Amino acid sequence: MSYFNSLRFSNHTSAVSLVVIAFLVLPAIDAIAKFISKDISAGQIAWTRFLIQTLVMLPFFLKTMHLEKNRYLFPQALRGILIAATTVLIFASVKLMPLAEVISIFFIEPLIVTLLSTIFLGERIGWRRLSAAIIGFSGALIVVQPSYQIFGLSAILPFAAALCFAFYIILTRKLAHTINPTIMQFNSGLSGFLFMSIVLALGYLLEFPTLKVIMPSHDQWMLLLLLGLIATVGHFMIAFAIKYIEASALAPFQYLEIVAATFYGLWLFDDFPDALAWLGIFIIVSSGFYTFSREKQKR
Repeated sequence: MSYFNSLRFSNHTSAVSLVVIAFLVLPAIDAIAKFISKDISAGQIAWTRFLIQTLVMLPFFLKTMHLEKNRYLFPQALRGILIAATTVLIFASVKLMPLAEVISIFFIEPLIVTLLSTIFLGERIGWRRLSAAIIGFSGALIVVQPSYQIFGLSAILPFAAALCFAFYIILTRKLAHTINPTIMQFNSGLSGFLFMSIVLALGYLLEFPTLKVIMPSHDQWMLLLLLGLIATVGHFMIAFAIKYIEASALAPFQYLEIVAATFYGLWLFDDFPDALAWLGIFIIVSSGFYTFSREKQKR
């Protein structure tokens, strides 16, 4: 019995380490996207990101397919479409808004996951956790408030991205127990690539500026390659680790992205949240940590 307990502890500890690294690195994707968004559309950046993920994961996928079957194709394809929609919405957001504020608004997502986990994963939620979710949502509204008159309806974009990513996390958690993470990441990359190809084709026909396509320069190709590699490795870490961590327990670790995004925004763009935005960030983070502490007490 002690051996299995230590094995579970080891898996959980490794999973926590992976998600901490992933959530500290992943905001670099948004920073790179913001850096090149003046010349390259959000749609083209997202399309390239999934193309790179598909190519990188292909040899690992072919090797894994000798050992495991490729099952549940529709949920895996839906997972890819959700992360593709999240990517486009976030990339469109960072072109219009400061990076730290985009990430802060997006961070209603862990609280949405907390609510969805009880519906789709059977996790129990009490009035305290529900109150924390509502308070966290109010914190996100406070972050939106200072920017609304400047950015208008663009503040809705990170909210929509948060909703898409929440369902992506729920699907990932649901599939993680039965699908190899290598197979999941290849299928999500391929479905995201195909989805973005269709979207870009429609955008070209309709001449939609967010979906226009140009030929990147050499430096832009290097940045797109770096973005795709970070996204591939970061989301593979999450897909691997979420098998050992409950969906609702991810919240306090995801808030590390606020710290990382603030650093990237200050370093690259001289963006820094004002006092009111910091108040909203504090409320969001506090509600998330309260939710986590309640889960720890219940366990």
